[in-house]
Amino acid sequence: MRYRTLGKDLKVSAVGFGCMGISHAYGEPLEKREAIRRVEEAVELGYTFFDTAEVYGTAENPHENEELVGAALAPVRDKVVIASKFGIHFDLSSPEVNKPLVPDSRPETIRRSVEDSLRRLKTDHIDLYYQHRPDPDVPVEEVAGVMAELIREGKVTHWGLSETDEEAVRRAHKVCPVTAIQNRYSMMARWYEELFPVLEELGIGFVAFSPLANGFLTARYDKNTVFDSVHDYRSVMPQFTAQAMEENKDLLELLQGMAREKKATPAQISLAWMLCKKQYIVPIPGTRKFGRMAENAGAADILLTEAQVQVLDDALDAMEMSEVFGGSRIAKKV
Repeated sequence: MRYRTLGKDLKVSAVGFGCMGISHAYGEPLEKREAIRRVEEAVELGYTFFDTAEVYGTAENPHENEELVGAALAPVRDKVVIASKFGIHFDLSSPEVNKPLVPDSRPETIRRSVEDSLRRLKTDHIDLYYQHRPDPDVPVEEVAGVMAELIREGKVTHWGLSETDEEAVRRAHKVCPVTAIQNRYSMMARWYEELFPVLEELGIGFVAFSPLANGFLTARYDKNTVFDSVHDYRSVMPQFTAQAMEENKDLLELLQGMAREKKATPAQISLAWMLCKKQYIVPIPGTRKFGRMAENAGAADILLTEAQVQVLDDALDAMEMSEVFGGSRIAKKV
């Protein structure tokens, strides 16, 4: 595994492990022991960067993911970087499989969240703590002020913003330096490339979630694939419809062509493309399978030249492709 640095000094594996899927949004949660084993296997493969959040769980146990991650990483806590998030809860009254998000970044909520997350994660500090989504009722400066306090107290060592924009980044960074943003980014979701200049100006890292477009860019699915309509968000994602499979043929052919050239897989090319684009980008794909986890880690060893990255960019710019899932609906506070 290769390594890179987020912000000034947060060293992480070049590919991180997105832990959400082992207990949330990608089908029935794994059995507890199996879920813990997946995280342990990631450590054995060289992953040092693990991403979770207080809301990744089930209706029965809304915070299950942090508990699993904490149990798995406790024996190696001093060798890994744990990222978690605060600031939203799900509207569980909604019948939607992909529950709407309700923002809440009031200082008292953040304070309660960090204490609960520390307990579940079995640690005395969180290495990277993100505001999960903006809260329209709480200025980002106020959130940054709470982060500065938590950093002084040693409960958090670095902080960041998720699904953010340039204005929020600049305003927050003035109050408490931001180490990384975590935004959606993949070959099918490139709208946040407009943030690259400000990230470079301020020395902020970019953690890319859904870097494989929720698994679509693995090229392992087809129009006959059926997802669990109760527990799996992909059952309502536009890129997995039969029509989208037809619309995205050129994209998959592009990936498969480069994969043959580099003796890699389409998933590895998708990750290597962003890794070789900017040294401060760290993708955090998730999986429930050891083989896929090893495959994703191997992407860090695939080196694309600037010219090869540009060829991919030019092809993507000119390509028609389907709509891609862009995030959960934000619900208003009651």
